[in-house]
Amino acid sequence: MLPLPSTVPGELPTPLDLLIERMQRRGEFPALSAAVAGIQNATNSERQSVSELTHEVLKDVALTQKLLRLVNSVHYAHAGRGTVSTVSRAVALVGFDAVRNLALSLVLLEHMRDVKHAERMREEFLRALMAGSVASALCALSSESEEAFIGAMFQNLGRMLTAFYFPLEAAEIRELVHTGKYQTGEEGAAMKVLGLGYEAFGTGVARLWGLPESLQRCMRKPIGQPPVRPPELPAERQRWVAQAGNAVVDALLQGGGGPLRQVADRYARCLALAPQEILEATARAREKLAVLVEVLNLQPAAGSAVSQLLLCAPAEAPPPPVPQEDVLAPHALKASPPAQSGFAPLARRNSPQVADLLAAGVHDIATAMSEPFQVNDVVRMVIETMFRALSFQRIVFCLRDAKTDTLVGRLGLGEGWLATAHAMKVPLKTPGDLFAAVCLKGADTLIADTTEPRIAQRLPAWYRQHVQAQAFLLLPLTSRQMPFALIYADHAAPGGIVLDEKELALLRTLRNQAVTAFRQHG
Repeated sequence: MLPLPSTVPGELPTPLDLLIERMQRRGEFPALSAAVAGIQNATNSERQSVSELTHEVLKDVALTQKLLRLVNSVHYAHAGRGTVSTVSRAVALVGFDAVRNLALSLVLLEHMRDVKHAERMREEFLRALMAGSVASALCALSSESEEAFIGAMFQNLGRMLTAFYFPLEAAEIRELVHTGKYQTGEEGAAMKVLGLGYEAFGTGVARLWGLPESLQRCMRKPIGQPPVRPPELPAERQRWVAQAGNAVVDALLQGGGGPLRQVADRYARCLALAPQEILEATARAREKLAVLVEVLNLQPAAGSAVSQLLLCAPAEAPPPPVPQEDVLAPHALKASPPAQSGFAPLARRNSPQVADLLAAGVHDIATAMSEPFQVNDVVRMVIETMFRALSFQRIVFCLRDAKTDTLVGRLGLGEGWLATAHAMKVPLKTPGDLFAAVCLKGADTLIADTTEPRIAQRLPAWYRQHVQAQAFLLLPLTSRQMPFALIYADHAAPGGIVLDEKELALLRTLRNQAVTAFRQHG
């Protein structure tokens, strides 16, 4: 158990000590503290180590997936959407501090969940995320935008901790605020109920976790009116930008319009921005929040106060129509619980074990790729992880032959893989079979039953003569929208390949690790 922050023998515990002691009685707080401390310790090492940070993040599969989806989807589109497939790659593309800050944010989301008041926690996280997004958009210097994001988010730490660990007290504080009796608003109400304000609570826990001094300073809101010109010291600028981000969110929760314009006018000179630029930055942040909501599955209840933060979110573009003549469209790879696969259940490892084996492989490969590596070594690790976790009959890695523009078998594992590899020749210039069509589309595809007439007639002759598996999986590897490799894996029984959502995500992460290995080596 973590020590209390300020107790001294013979002295009475402070209100902060008492709150932390209550939190430590719940299993979530020690786990959350360990996760935050692990990420922070990796950052505080004398030599910032990508592998150390990667190791800490990959301890939590859900955190890893959300981090990679977040990096690919919203804050770092310049890094190349869909190309960031490992934590170590994310660090290389968007920076060590950026990944650390996102990991610290997401670890709160992953650990601070409770079905009893899940909606309230969802609202608190959305509020904090929006404040961070606005602060990042308001930052004049791109080099400071990441610190502004995490600073504005963590200014809400005290409120989030109270909502999660002390929901009754949080409700009492909200009621007191609504009475209007406290000129200092939430801080005064929290002082009466908790014995200390939200800010002191949040910074006290941040100190316990060993978060950077710069972040702890940014969490302390500046006092008084915004200065008439931007502060010269970067740390002071960060505090005012974070404060402005939270002020914008408060205005939006009041209904936007007039309150938002007042905030823009109030902070314009301090941020060296025109009021209209602040309004435009807010609109961009609201659009980004819509993406964050989808990535993190944080959709608020319809009609809730926090749903107003999403009013300017653009409508999601409809998916492109699927041609009716596309025979392969129904076989696009997607999660399929065994009970809904259409086939009799088959003996296989249980899902948690499959996911653990796949995640362990992702971890090992990410660690290997954070240091000098050979592409063949990464490919072998990828196919071995898939083979062991999903109990395939065989797995073969195919690579494009530049002279013939054909994918040919190179590496593999399992029963008769070498004969299959020798037989595999997928022409890309003159496509006519199922394998070539899948590769040129770049579509992950699962054929659950190769005897289905519409599938059987599209299987190439080499497959019918030398392989004849009853089910197979195809994972194309593409670069610049062109296939350069293919992972083929099969099973002896129809319906023998079944994947749930987590397994599917990890399988694709492994494939993308192979793609990244080739890209990094040119």
